[in-house]
Amino acid sequence: MTVKSKKRAPKIVVVMPAYNAGRTLRMTYEELPKDTVNLVILVDDGSTDMTLEVARQLGLEIFVHNRNYGYGANQKTCYTEALRAGADVVVMVHPDYQYDPTLVPQIVEPIVHGDADVVLGSRLKGGSALAQGMPWWKFLANRFLTWVENRAFGLRLSEYHTGYRAFRKEVLETVNFQTNSDGFVFDQEIFAQMIARRARIVELAIPTRYFLEASSVGICDSVEYGLRTLVVLARFRLDHRLRRWPLLRRPAVSLRARAQDAQPAAAVGPGVPT
Repeated sequence: MTVKSKKRAPKIVVVMPAYNAGRTLRMTYEELPKDTVNLVILVDDGSTDMTLEVARQLGLEIFVHNRNYGYGANQKTCYTEALRAGADVVVMVHPDYQYDPTLVPQIVEPIVHGDADVVLGSRLKGGSALAQGMPWWKFLANRFLTWVENRAFGLRLSEYHTGYRAFRKEVLETVNFQTNSDGFVFDQEIFAQMIARRARIVELAIPTRYFLEASSVGICDSVEYGLRTLVVLARFRLDHRLRRWPLLRRPAVSLRARAQDAQPAAAVGPGVPT
């Protein structure tokens, strides 16, 4: 008589890149499906409000940057610490309550079933973003940039600019995201890296919320982000011919080892545990 070993359930780790999210963190965390999520990691990027106090009250795994390094730097710590914690699937959930935390099971399902490497929660796939409060100028900018990105990447996605996404661990381990920008354009750089490695990307239509407490990027920052995105796309297309963009060519590092090695120097940069 043979006994079949029971397959281990994948470890789902939610990462929250936080900056002044004290007013919305609690309700975001409370709506996470605890029967799906194994661990929640919050990375605080130099908040000046009650974010850390609320995170400690909730018992989250917390990492603190000693100043505001930027959204990309926050994600670098998020992904590094999630992989170090043994994540099989990493889900980014913004603690500003703009994205619905209850949708995590649906977001991770294509990865758990082996049908995708990356899942994007798209605000534009359902066609109701404007009705849900997305500012018209953000909608138009998103549509334009997505059109350009689809042409550059050779894909047909509805949105590249969502903050709700999930990654299979092997994908994060094969791209050297530590070399990416510390700013908002990190998002497009990591997409370029993953697309260059032929990651399977699936979209899921999601609702979104726009309200006063939710974090918002101003027009000036959005314009800078758009211009930097166009530079990323130009370099991606040029690399497609010449294969000379180091961002795509550098091999991935051992992220677990890198995270451990970074701890002693964390007092002067991202990754300080608290």
